[in-house]
Amino acid sequence: MEFSSKLLENAVYEMSQLPGIGKRTALRLVLHMLKQPSEQTMRLTNSLQHLRNDIKFCSNCHNISDVALCEICANPKRDESLVCVVEDIRDVMAIENTGQYKGLYHVLGGKISPMEGIGPQNLTIPSLLNKVKEGIVKELIFALSSTMEGDTTNFYIYKQLEGSGVKTSTIARGISVGDELEYADEITLGRSIVNRIPFENSLKSS
Repeated sequence: MEFSSKLLENAVYEMSQLPGIGKRTALRLVLHMLKQPSEQTMRLTNSLQHLRNDIKFCSNCHNISDVALCEICANPKRDESLVCVVEDIRDVMAIENTGQYKGLYHVLGGKISPMEGIGPQNLTIPSLLNKVKEGIVKELIFALSSTMEGDTTNFYIYKQLEGSGVKTSTIARGISVGDELEYADEITLGRSIVNRIPFENSLKSS
């Protein structure tokens, strides 16, 4: 792809680094931004700068937040004895949209994947285990995608919790194997949480 401007080429290159954005789509987006009033582009630039510089991670659940303790963890109406273990903020948003869950969350920040060099120490698993040791948590719901990495992560945490007395469950298989939670429809995901099964049962069926 030949460019008449180095500035245009640089902008297209940076835009194309975003997931799912090829160079042709990046070019279309950049040219669209050039046609818009400069104030609109500045608002986008400023919002991205504020996001990068000012975003925080909840001290309790590791969810993305504007403040030290996210709104979900700070809500006294949420059941703190029930914790849903998810991969990232997209899963929190998907589950919250169902309106079926009233507990708290724990965001791992990924899944165990030896092929990618991601081990338990690279995730927030240690803080999850510390949370369990405090004695407030009565049940953990594993809500990771049903991939090999998701199942490995679930099993690792499950083994670490042996003898803790904490109940472990997993969302029902209304979510197809390999599916990401964010792509599940709200009704299916809501039912999968409500109809969750003991984690040990998922081991027997696999």
